Amino acid sequence: PSSQAARAERSPFPSSWTSWSSISSILIMASKAQGSSSMKVLVVEDNTVQWMVLSQKLRNYQCEITLAMNGKEAVDLFLKGKKFDIIFCDKDMPIMTGPEAVVKIRAMGETDVKIVGMSADDDAMEVFISAGADIFVPKPIKVQDLESVIKEVVNKKKNTMV
Repeated sequence: PSSQAARAERSPFPSSWTSWSSISSILIMASKAQGSSSMKVLVVEDNTVQWMVLSQKLRNYQCEITLAMNGKEAVDLFLKGKKFDIIFCDKDMPIMTGPEAVVKIRAMGETDVKIVGMSADDDAMEVFISAGADIFVPKPIKVQDLESVIKEVVNKKKNTMV
C-alpha cells in the first residue's frame, strides 16, 4: 500500500493534521472566529478523541478553548498568568494527574475558576472534590451537564458585572 494509505490505516485522523500544537491553535482560532463569548475554557485531557468530542460540544457555546495535555501544562498556563472561567480536567494523565493539578491551581489562589473534574473511574468524584474541584461529571460527559456548568458560570459573571 502507498504511504498515504498506510498512514490512514494507523491514524483515525486525516494525514494533513500534523501535530497537537497545530490542531490546538487551529481550534483556538476557530473558536475566536466564531465570536468569543469571553468564556475562556481550559480542557485538560490527554486523550485525543475525548478532547475533540468535548471541544466540539464547547464550541456550540462559543467558548474560547485552550488545551493542556496533562496537569503540568495546565499549572504552567496559570504560572504564566493565564486566566480561565472553567477548567474541565481529566483524572488520569501522564506527568501530573488532574487532581494534583487542581491542588496546585487552588494553592495559587485561583478560587474564581470553576473546576470540573471528569473521569470514568468510580472513585474519581471523591478524589476531585477533596483536591478542590467544584463539581464532578462522569465520562462520557452529557450535553446537559456541560450546559448547566456553562450557564452557571455565565450567570455568575453577569451578576458580578452589575
